Amino acid sequence: MKKIMCVAVLSSALLAVSSSFAQEQQTPAENTLSPKFGIKGGVNLTNMYVKDVSDENMKVGFNAGFFAKLPLGRGVSIQPELLYTSKGAKETYDNFIEGEGEYRFNLNYIEMPVLAVFNVAKNFNLHVGPYIAYLAEANIKDLEDNGTIDEIADLDTDDFNRIDYGVAGGLGIDISNFTIGARYNYGFREIGKSGSLAGALTKDSKNSAISLYIGLGF
Repeated sequence: MKKIMCVAVLSSALLAVSSSFAQEQQTPAENTLSPKFGIKGGVNLTNMYVKDVSDENMKVGFNAGFFAKLPLGRGVSIQPELLYTSKGAKETYDNFIEGEGEYRFNLNYIEMPVLAVFNVAKNFNLHVGPYIAYLAEANIKDLEDNGTIDEIADLDTDDFNRIDYGVAGGLGIDISNFTIGARYNYGFREIGKSGSLAGALTKDSKNSAISLYIGLGF
């Protein structure tokens, strides 16, 4: 009897899971699964992380670009995106030589995530996958305590690793052709080139970003 009850419970659980993943990747007005293409944009809350450094501060940036949603079946899609995204961090300093101030690392990437999207409820999805990015522009600014803003001319884009890569994951809510969501990007590659001034200033840290976005599909 216990075995029968266990089988029944397991079957019910599997049925519930299967049912949740069987939600359609389509709007109520559509009769069939079809690819979608759209535009999206939003806000980035970015930082740089490294094991032995805790004094970086979160920086506000932006993300904007295009996406495609390619259904593989009911409830499962592949979503490639092409984004222009702003990352980096703020780091405060306070010492006898420089005084008080803040370094602001502004790193702008052309980024391409490729995400697997799973509908776990009618209008709710989870997504996860890798990303690769190309550093299009970089500048470091010194915001001194007296209000002076200086750009550190000794550092430019060539002092940083051009290619970044990592994983991204998050959740989204789809309402008809509109989507809103939140995502976390976790970089695997050091931002500054090893042995360079950029590497020393960033302390061999890597990109970290929370993205909040809205999108419109067609």
